[in-house]
Amino acid sequence: MGNIKNTQAKLKIRKGDLVQVIAGDSKGKQGKVLEVVLKTNRVVVEGANLVSRHTKPNAANPNGGIIKKEAPIHISNLAFVDPKSGKPTRVGRKLNSEGKLVRVAKKSGEEIK
Repeated sequence: MGNIKNTQAKLKIRKGDLVQVIAGDSKGKQGKVLEVVLKTNRVVVEGANLVSRHTKPNAANPNGGIIKKEAPIHISNLAFVDPKSGKPTRVGRKLNSEGKLVRVAKKSGEEIK
């Protein structure tokens, strides 16, 4: 059968990052990453890509009704926001002084914490 590897793409955006939507209906919106779905390379961004969900009455929501919630966006439609300038940038990876691989903003060269 051979060596079958379950390869997972290394995503450059993580939970808690500030990102900007660069394509789609929510274009231009900035928000914090709430969740990363590795399987589909999608990300849930706070306040972006809002969809309406019809909900039945339940314990959490006694009246039911229409609820707006964030839907996942594909990672290719997002850009990381540079912590220094506040503008969208690409993300690179570099070895720091301790020899650890860290994420770096391409525009400013700033290390991403």
